[in-house]
Order: sequence, then C-alpha cells, then structure tokens
Amino acid sequence: MLSVKGVEKFYKKGGFFSRERQHVLKNISFECSQGECLGVIGESGSGKSTLGRLILGIEQPDQGEIRFEGANVTGRRARSGSISAVFQDYTSSMNPFFTVEEVIKEPLRLLKMSKQDMHDKIDVLLNQVGLSPSYRPKYPHELSGGEAQRVSLARAVAAEPKLILLDEAVSSLDGSVQLQVLDLLKSLRRIYGMSYIFITHDIQAAAYLCDTVMIIRDGQIEEKVRIEQLKDVQSAYAKKLLQMIIA
Repeated sequence: MLSVKGVEKFYKKGGFFSRERQHVLKNISFECSQGECLGVIGESGSGKSTLGRLILGIEQPDQGEIRFEGANVTGRRARSGSISAVFQDYTSSMNPFFTVEEVIKEPLRLLKMSKQDMHDKIDVLLNQVGLSPSYRPKYPHELSGGEAQRVSLARAVAAEPKLILLDEAVSSLDGSVQLQVLDLLKSLRRIYGMSYIFITHDIQAAAYLCDTVMIIRDGQIEEKVRIEQLKDVQSAYAKKLLQMIIA
C-alpha cells in the first residue's frame, strides 16, 4: 500500500550562501501493507520525523519516491482523505479558536455529509475515543493532554483514512495516559482496519502497538524486524536499544 524506494533527503547547512549540505536520509526503502502497524524507531536526529514529513507530502525527497496505492504522495489527490496524521504537540495541531466539534468536523467536510449525519458521526467518533458528546463545545485549552490527544485521534480517523502517521503521538503523555491512548489506537485499528506508521523513540511503546519495527540510525535503516523476533535483532545498535527496555 505504502512504498518508499531509494529516498534521500538533504538540508542546507550553515548560512544562506553555504553550499554545505546535511545528508538526513540515506537510501531509505521499505513497504507498509494494508492493515499493518509499522514502528519507526530512532533517537533524536536520526531522521525519523523527516521521513514522516515526506510520507505526508509536507516535504519532497531529493531522490527516490514515495507512493501510496501506486500514486506519488507529492500529489494532493493521493493523500486527500487517505492519509492523516497525529503529532506530538496536540495543542498546536488544533486551532485554539475551534471547539472540539469544529476540530472533528474539518475532515468530515470532505465526505459531503448532511448536517444530521455529520452530527451523528461526531458523536460516534467521540464515543470511540472514550469521550462523551458533552465535549463538543469545549475548546482545546479546556482539555487535559490525554483528552486533547483523543480529540486529535477522532479527527484523524473521521474521514476513515487508510493510513495514519503518528509522530511521537504518545511521548508527551504520562505513563498511565500513554497506555490508554495506545490501547485506543489498537481499538481504532480493529474498527477501521487502517494502517499505522508509528514514529517514536520509545521502543517499548512500539513493541506494544506494532507488528513490525524499523530501526533508523543516522538517516539509514539499521534493521527491520517483526515484533515477535525483536529479541533476535542482529545489529549492536538495535541490541543496545533493546537492553534499555529490559534494564
């Protein structure tokens, strides 16, 4: 479903006139199939969030290509209604002047629903993410971190996309809330049969949610392994990451 082939990304380094470039992603190739949850794990600066922006079409690769169901993701039509995202900073990802209802309603406008159907759909979505319809009139500043991220998830699944990219979506939440949101993600995946790209530095969260993990180091794929084979990773770097959660 999602195919990434030979992707390279550079950023200009130094001042405006500098010709020096930083090589952020190096020959990245992988696939994510329908219904799969793929964890992308790496330390800060590894290039994982840059990869996320490329998948979302926010930026373009300098080499290689990213295709979703055969269409290049640089084209808006390939992404619209099919790929959505949830980010770490849930406060800045929601318009502070929008109510919860208005936040969730944004992607629903793509579906050309009647007002009544849209009203009913928002109630269903709120219930699916563990919030009651009483949250409709609330504003982002009135929500806790966990509640705000639940609203972000409701918005992300509203148009029933085939793929959701989650970029450090649980890392700013405390332990118990983090687990609740991970369980919620599992539940939504069962309901909608969608795929996830779960970008994180937390290998424990990835092991809990994902089918497969892809470890990135210095812009390169270090190792890709099924969760049930995680203990059998080969590279020294992957073993070091694994020891951090066992310790």
